[in-house]
Amino acid sequence: MTSAAPGPHLLSGLRILDLGTMVAGPVACTLFADFGAEVIKVEVPKRGDTVRDLGPFVDGKCLYWSVEARNKKSVTLDLRVPEGKELLLQLIEQADAVVENFRPGTLEKWGLGYDVMKARNPKLVLLRISGFGQTGPYRERAGYDRIALAFGGLMGITGYADRPPVRIGTSIADYQSAILGAFSLMMAIYHRDMHGGEGQEIDLAMYESIIRFTEVLVPAYDRMGTVRERRGNKHFAAAPGEHFKTSDDRYLILTISADAGFQRLATVMGRDDWLADPRLTTHEKRWEHVDELNADLAAWIEAEPVDELCRKLDDGKLAYSFIYSIEDIMKDPHYQARGTITSVPDDKIGPVRMAGVIPKFSTTPEQPIACAPDLGQHNNEVYGGLLGLPPERIAALSKAGVL
Repeated sequence: MTSAAPGPHLLSGLRILDLGTMVAGPVACTLFADFGAEVIKVEVPKRGDTVRDLGPFVDGKCLYWSVEARNKKSVTLDLRVPEGKELLLQLIEQADAVVENFRPGTLEKWGLGYDVMKARNPKLVLLRISGFGQTGPYRERAGYDRIALAFGGLMGITGYADRPPVRIGTSIADYQSAILGAFSLMMAIYHRDMHGGEGQEIDLAMYESIIRFTEVLVPAYDRMGTVRERRGNKHFAAAPGEHFKTSDDRYLILTISADAGFQRLATVMGRDDWLADPRLTTHEKRWEHVDELNADLAAWIEAEPVDELCRKLDDGKLAYSFIYSIEDIMKDPHYQARGTITSVPDDKIGPVRMAGVIPKFSTTPEQPIACAPDLGQHNNEVYGGLLGLPPERIAALSKAGVL
């Protein structure tokens, strides 16, 4: 294990081996790297991680890679050959955790199952992220973001009833799996270090990271037989609630659930008749008339000058937001004030702006973000410094295609 390094990093002293590719597994590791863990990304010689090839590109460098490989070290290693397997096991002896997101059985096929890893390091935690999990009848199926969205039930309730289901705008299954994966890995490390536990294997299926966060989808079907359908932008917890067009042709989100919020909205709209209407006294009753409420609210929002609309909503302490484009985000003073977007230097393509380290900690200052590494950039540092291989041995392994 690495010893705790001086400085303000929250996770200094943890060493994670990132064996994964694409998004879910590697991003779980990026979350650790953002807070000071040493993350060594193990990549296929010559090719590297698939994300490197996805684009968009600036002067030949993938921006996707710039975001999701930041703060990591890159080494190359062929895990399918005996020399590569042995080098990985030597790295494992000095690691806290390994993260992989291959199809189940891949590591075992290479002779690198958890039993082999644990024999070299009994304290090792292995996080395994896959589409359908390490067990079950579908375990060998390939799985990625859209597959998890579909199988996990989220895509089927997203969109409008008279049109095909709609994919969410980012790889949300990948990112939810990354967050849940990082959380589970942190729990296993805490248990090991605080309660004297051994290392263990974590099995996370991407579809499970979706079904876990589908509100009452499961119990509503179980106890009431409710099969939720696509409702567009309407949601049973918001009445009124929609995406409303404004007088300047933008869209504003406004949703009301609590009775107090409805009363404040009626007041700022001057709708005393809503307050006196017995049909609208509870959320359950308002949901029965949601289309009527939405139509009235839409007409009011579109008729109001935008500045006056915002003033009234703010005076009523109502939650709302315009639907932002990336251009809106980059110009917004709130993003700027909180430093949500940061600039990461890159020697090859110049500064790259991206979402910064999130969340913020009160007594642990943020550290500068290191740009995403070139393929094999840290071979000499890791194999020479960490494993003690002499330069000629590293050169020979590289010439043989092991590195």
